[in-house]
Amino acid sequence: MGCARVREHFGRFGRLRILVIGRANAGKTTLLQRICNTTEFPEIFNAKGEKRGDHDIENELIFKSNPGVIFHDSQGFESGSLSEWELVRRFIMARAVEKEFEKQIHVIWFCIPLSESERPIVAAEERFFESTAGNVPVITVLTKADTLQGRAIGQLRDEGMQMKEAFSRAGELAKQILIEARAKIESLLSGCKYPPKAYVTMASKYSLPFVWGLTSHSTGMN
Repeated sequence: MGCARVREHFGRFGRLRILVIGRANAGKTTLLQRICNTTEFPEIFNAKGEKRGDHDIENELIFKSNPGVIFHDSQGFESGSLSEWELVRRFIMARAVEKEFEKQIHVIWFCIPLSESERPIVAAEERFFESTAGNVPVITVLTKADTLQGRAIGQLRDEGMQMKEAFSRAGELAKQILIEARAKIESLLSGCKYPPKAYVTMASKYSLPFVWGLTSHSTGMN
């Protein structure tokens, strides 16, 4: 499979509109760049098509490399204030009743960073999964899996292993840490009223299997 196939898959649905949710430093921008196979930042437009420099949930984020996908970014969601949560909820509900397909939110990508094992799920995130997103499917994207390699090396060093050996064995331990972290997150969210439709782990670099898997889940073609 290639980039053309991914673009063709997205193109079957017209312009796909995606809401990306996640706490600060959850790797949302990196995720979007990886999906669009670019290192550039998106252009930001308001509802009138005018360029903007600020992030607002109503503004559209569009990458030149993939103009067929429109992203919306929820800002400050992780702070947990009711006003910010209500802003996100109202946006989702308003888009759910839009008559034009292209103006609806077609999928929500909910980013959870694997770099924060001490608090994999925060209160604001639990609140989201206890509330309905209408008929919009929610995909949980586990980001920052690449940080687990460093954590594995540190753990092995703490156990007394020499750096060279720790470095050579860290890969397998990182895989195990990932399995356990993912299982913990799935267990926490499965008990919520509206758990995610699917879980996808973000690759450490541009990866067509990752992109294809996420887009397939997002468009109901998995």
